[in-house]
Amino acid sequence: MTDSVLIIDFGSQVTQLIARRVREAGVYSEIVPFQLAEEAFERLSPKAVILSGGPASTTEMGSPRAPQAVFETGLPVLGICYGEQTMCAQLGGKVEGSDHREFGRAFLEIADECPLFEGVWDKGTRHQVWMSHGDRVTALPPGFRAVGTSTGAPFAAIADEARNYYGVQFHPEVVHTPDGAKLLSNFVHKIAGLKGDWTMAAYREQAIEAIRSQVGDGKVICALSGGVDSSVAALLAHEAVGDQLTCILVDHGLMRKDEAAEVVAMFREHYNLPLILVDAADRFVGELEGESDPETKRKTIGRLFIEVFEEEAKKLGGADFLVQGTLYPDVIESVSFTGGPSVTIKSHHNVGGLPERMNMQLVEPLRELFKDEVRVLGKELGLPDHFIGRHPFPGPGLAIRCPGGVTREKLDILRAADAIYLDEIRKAGLYDAIWQAFAVLLPVQTVGVMGDGRTYEFVCALRAVTSIDGMTADFYHYDMEFLGRAATRIINEVKGINRVVYDVTSKPPGTIEWE
Repeated sequence: MTDSVLIIDFGSQVTQLIARRVREAGVYSEIVPFQLAEEAFERLSPKAVILSGGPASTTEMGSPRAPQAVFETGLPVLGICYGEQTMCAQLGGKVEGSDHREFGRAFLEIADECPLFEGVWDKGTRHQVWMSHGDRVTALPPGFRAVGTSTGAPFAAIADEARNYYGVQFHPEVVHTPDGAKLLSNFVHKIAGLKGDWTMAAYREQAIEAIRSQVGDGKVICALSGGVDSSVAALLAHEAVGDQLTCILVDHGLMRKDEAAEVVAMFREHYNLPLILVDAADRFVGELEGESDPETKRKTIGRLFIEVFEEEAKKLGGADFLVQGTLYPDVIESVSFTGGPSVTIKSHHNVGGLPERMNMQLVEPLRELFKDEVRVLGKELGLPDHFIGRHPFPGPGLAIRCPGGVTREKLDILRAADAIYLDEIRKAGLYDAIWQAFAVLLPVQTVGVMGDGRTYEFVCALRAVTSIDGMTADFYHYDMEFLGRAATRIINEVKGINRVVYDVTSKPPGTIEWE
């Protein structure tokens, strides 16, 4: 089994970035909520542990703690922010509230050398870091020494080399700590001694063997949406079980223009995968008609998908397994690690399992991967570059790009505007520079003048974001000439829209969907 690092999550918004940085160093990492950490510790048998940040205070009764087993096995441990504080509290140090809180950019004074800083920061130097804490460590546990200080934290970096325990009050995982990735690399390679041999080629072989082991000689169907995730999952499953697999593409009437036909052509002609196209547009749109609540939309779409797959499986004489392209962010955003709002971010995913009546097990070969890692795996499997680079499009499709009530007319208007927008992006050579772009039909109508008449039509919002892994996003900085050109085409060519706006919202870790 590949060496791994267990990341115990105490609820930080940026815990996912810790996993990203560790994987970038070539080491497999897995995030688990602190409530499930003990079970995961036994299951994974990790070679090192990282304790994440979090919003709680160790000074409060009942605040989260790391399993004591973490400190009893002799494994290297790195505590980050709250992770440093709970490590100190559990090992005999002291944490107190502070009048000098630090949120945002701060500067770390390197008080002494240690393996965590080796080759990165020298004693006596000063470096920018990113802080987010109110409490601070005021007394170190036995065996620790201070190796870094800041204005608000006398023990901003601490080390116990004898036990390979380290703690930092700042966040090395975020880009605002410029050398943070190097510190995490030092921890996994130089301190924990891990080789960094986790590759997509190795993951591919492991995933295929895992599918074969789970499926045996059972019959398998795959929920193929045409996106990169489900396509990679389908190819992996096909490599693993061959003719035991049947792919099902559901055209639910919420797809982009010509998308279903493009997917069918690629998979039938280029990959010779058994593929069933189900025309369920009337069924989906009919149930969604007039629905304005975004959560009800998602739940309705998820239920209908399950019903369609169930019906198609019966036509095939039954199926034992359902493959879907669940990603690591889907898992993270579909459960609440600390009782926070993340429980509803991805409520349309069946990450928790399928209804009992289906009598099928989920197969999720991408469950441990981020979006960019799936693209690397897709290249490993031979998917063409133009397909690997496709912008992600969520399962609920255009339904969540139509805030407010859904109607067939609004979906047709939005589909046309979205196609023009993407066409202009491609013509401008910007498609690969943008991670995700889409049009949204706002539930707002405005008065406009077109020609010699007055119109009362919808407002269309355009969105484009840059991202690496889908966990954070920033808006793409178009020039006004492009926006003017795209807006003019949409207004001239799409009857029903008389105004176009551009959304410049950035997103923190979490969903980057519209609703």
